[in-house]
Amino acid sequence: MRYEKYKENIELSKLGLGAMRLPQTAPGFAGPIDEPQTQKIIDHCMALGVNYYDTAYIYHGGKSEVVLGRALSKYPRESFYVADKFNVQANPDYKAQYAEQLSRLQMKYIDFYLLHGVTDLTVADYETSGCIPYFQEQKRAGRIKYLGFSFHGTPECLEMLLEKHPWDFVQIQLNFYDWYHRTAKRQYEILCQRDIPIMVMEPIHGGMLANLPESCQKLLPEETSPADLALRFVMELPGAAVILSGMSNLQQVQENIATADGGRQLTKEEHAALKQISEILRRKIAVPCTGCRYCCDNCPQGLDIPVLLSAYNEYRDDAAALGDSAMASWRLARLKALPENQQPGACIGCGSCTSHCPQALEIPKYMREMAEMLH
Repeated sequence: MRYEKYKENIELSKLGLGAMRLPQTAPGFAGPIDEPQTQKIIDHCMALGVNYYDTAYIYHGGKSEVVLGRALSKYPRESFYVADKFNVQANPDYKAQYAEQLSRLQMKYIDFYLLHGVTDLTVADYETSGCIPYFQEQKRAGRIKYLGFSFHGTPECLEMLLEKHPWDFVQIQLNFYDWYHRTAKRQYEILCQRDIPIMVMEPIHGGMLANLPESCQKLLPEETSPADLALRFVMELPGAAVILSGMSNLQQVQENIATADGGRQLTKEEHAALKQISEILRRKIAVPCTGCRYCCDNCPQGLDIPVLLSAYNEYRDDAAALGDSAMASWRLARLKALPENQQPGACIGCGSCTSHCPQALEIPKYMREMAEMLH
């Protein structure tokens, strides 16, 4: 395993396990975690040198921390590093949430602690809650080793937050698609200018960059997987300490570790292919949903929003190809097989989904458009 030097000569594995997409025993976002399979994944990661494990208070309905803590309990505490996150929207009582996290993890301290999913909309909530001084106090007491935040906002908001407080690291969404078409490159440059270590989330954009359409597959070099190229793109960026991957099975673990171990730089031809692929995806993908499911836990109607948005993307893709949205509406027809209270028309437009969406997607607008096409 390749390692990156961190502060105080700590070495972090280049590849980290993100515990947001652990294997489940039943389909659907509320399905129970498959603990035996999760244990196998973590055992395999530990055996091959992965030492960074990222979870959060809300992952898997709060069960991710519990399962991760149990899976890691068989190993010496100093042999791995755990990253966890405070979510002000889930429970603004930061003292209670932090204590509960230590209990779930069965640990006395957390190595890397983050404010979770800071955006331009939520930054004020974190600033005014009193949580930052409290977590700085926990850091001085040794119950938090390093303090940072995960970020989904604008570069301007990022710079503001960096100016106001000292941070040990920052986690950003970074992949070749967001590099070319969103603000990932600018965020990366801001952090590098301040010499702040970067933890990378969504290097494959929630799986989107591993499951490319045929028009993009044709551009790939022979015997190269899309996931391999996407990971190599971010792994070669200076300042990127850990690249997180939400690995759900042993095959993904083996393939991603092979990529991390290989250390191969992208060729000029591969860089050109990724840029061309990103442009094709930009034209094809109307809604860049990563499937994180933050919107689902807070939807009062209980809608499976990522599934509905996937259908919306199929519809928009066909509409662009045909030049006629009405002719493409058949792509949404499969949604009529869902119970009426699970269809787009059940959306009440409350906006809770958008306020919890790291991508700031205008979800109610897409739901209204689909509902109109279905009736």
